[in-house]
Amino acid sequence: MEKIIKTDSGIEIKQVYCEPVRMDEQPGAFPFTRGVHAAMYRDRLWTMRQYAGFSTAEESNKRYHFLLGQGVNGLSVAFDLPTQIGYDSDHPMSEGEVGKVGVAIDSIEDMEVLFDGIKLSDITTSMTINATGFILLAFYIALAKKQGADIKKISGTIQNDILKEYAARGTYIYPPAPSMRIITDIFEYCSKEVPKWNTISISGYHIREAGANAVQELAFTLANGKAYLQAAIDKGLDINVFAQRLSFFFNAHNNIFEEVAKFRAARRMWANITKSLGATDARAQMLRFHTQTGGSTLTAQQPKNNIVRVALQGLSAVLGGTQSLHTNGYDEALSLPTEEAASIALRTQQILAFESGATDTVDPLAGSYYVEALTNEVEAAAWKLIERIDAMGGSVKAIEQHFMQDEIARSAYAYNKAIEDGSKIIVGVNKFTSAEMNTPPVLKIDDSIRQVQSEKLAKLRARRDNAKVAACLDAIRNCALGTDNLMPAVIDAVENYCTLGEISDTLRGIWGEYRG
Repeated sequence: MEKIIKTDSGIEIKQVYCEPVRMDEQPGAFPFTRGVHAAMYRDRLWTMRQYAGFSTAEESNKRYHFLLGQGVNGLSVAFDLPTQIGYDSDHPMSEGEVGKVGVAIDSIEDMEVLFDGIKLSDITTSMTINATGFILLAFYIALAKKQGADIKKISGTIQNDILKEYAARGTYIYPPAPSMRIITDIFEYCSKEVPKWNTISISGYHIREAGANAVQELAFTLANGKAYLQAAIDKGLDINVFAQRLSFFFNAHNNIFEEVAKFRAARRMWANITKSLGATDARAQMLRFHTQTGGSTLTAQQPKNNIVRVALQGLSAVLGGTQSLHTNGYDEALSLPTEEAASIALRTQQILAFESGATDTVDPLAGSYYVEALTNEVEAAAWKLIERIDAMGGSVKAIEQHFMQDEIARSAYAYNKAIEDGSKIIVGVNKFTSAEMNTPPVLKIDDSIRQVQSEKLAKLRARRDNAKVAACLDAIRNCALGTDNLMPAVIDAVENYCTLGEISDTLRGIWGEYRG
């Protein structure tokens, strides 16, 4: 009896693939299966980003200078949990969390310190922030103006993907309707004032981290993307303009071939989705994406095995045509990455770029019977899920009915059960284990960070013009109650030293908090 092998997504893998493959698609041309640029990495490598941020702005700034000195050409900022959910560091809800999973940013003063000695006009910055993404973008724009930069020329990305927060991650604040209003306000503002800024990074990464398989990651991410497109169209925005600044953020796990198939299918599917909604400009039809290697695949047991896992995952992203890449530190199952781990992760990208040969030709796995068949199968399975979501009324309705959450939970349960019963082998965890403990040094964040941030906030509030602060918060309140774009009022507020928590609380007072 022939052995049955399936991917984690449940796609059965044949013993051998012999079917002929159509090869009439070209990279750089619709539907972009083979890549969004004709020459891809022969002309320009992907942006090598290393996700970093911890403790205070001062400490994170030191790490950024270290990474830039090592050859990073794009920064990626991690924010602590209070910053993500709209609390200042001195708020009671922030206790125990300040600076722990990212950097604490309470005001524009913290932003100035974070980028001290770094010209925003010279780099691209990705900020992984959602519910408070509009405030962090306002801080960034205000700082760029202080540095004398032309904001029409600064470039970067805010994640700004609230739907995946409801479905998979949980760092939301407001109900879906006002959250979507904030996002479309950002689309509208940036299309006019900051045209090179990527206004959203529609994230499959966190959906995958929550336990989804590759097909679910693809389907739920593109379904969310459709919802953002429709919301912007309903607001009267031109899809041929705003869709050019949408980007995606995908995960890369260990099955190289399924991951490559996922990336190729994603481009083809998005091109058809945007075309069906009226996009005629090729740049509005292109799916451009950042990739991060899989955090949930990293093991605390035998942690140096993670170096190999990250290399495989990074290779799949490159073979799949990513536009930027973050490779995880091998110690991230234990703590935030140390400098050594961050350096090895970056060197992994550089070896892929300059030694592997993977960049020499475009879409090097194209024409493989296996990869082409798997691309088609991943796409077909993802369309089935999207059709179910569409039948419910789209992503927002599917999330409200807990469809995505339940599908992710079922997938996570099945995956963990397979590890427990041994049918899914994880080296060093359920096979090839060792009694020897080899735990590397870990990066520890001191709890005193909260006191440091609280003292900075007290000094800021004492010396700023608090009457002006009150007027700025009133202006935000009036915008939220009406239909004016929020971004100009928020930028004015941060320039007058309103804090992130004060702006968030002003909107909480109007829209309330979403309880799920």
